[in-house]
Amino acid sequence: MVVATAFAVFAYYVDSKRPADDPKKKNYHPLAVLLVPITLPLLIVFSVSIFILRVAAYGIFMLLFIFALIFIREPVIVESLQKNATSIGDRLMEANTFIVRFFLGPWTDTNGSP
Repeated sequence: MVVATAFAVFAYYVDSKRPADDPKKKNYHPLAVLLVPITLPLLIVFSVSIFILRVAAYGIFMLLFIFALIFIREPVIVESLQKNATSIGDRLMEANTFIVRFFLGPWTDTNGSP
């Protein structure tokens, strides 16, 4: 905790010495240094737990996928993946087309384009 607090104090010192027009200046609050011993353990626990959850989810997905490949010999998986990919792709393309036409309407050709 002492090292992390020292890093925070040093970051505050470096930031306070930067000129006001420097784009890297963050304007840290001096009392934010006091929160370092509280936030560092929370961030470490949070990041480790997220990592463990991601590893567990990946492992479960891999097991389910392997069992699906072994026991389901029909092309149901491929067909459902194609159907879901098409559905998601259609929704994304509709949203993006709306955004393009909304913001670039005067500059896009909407008369005869498919």
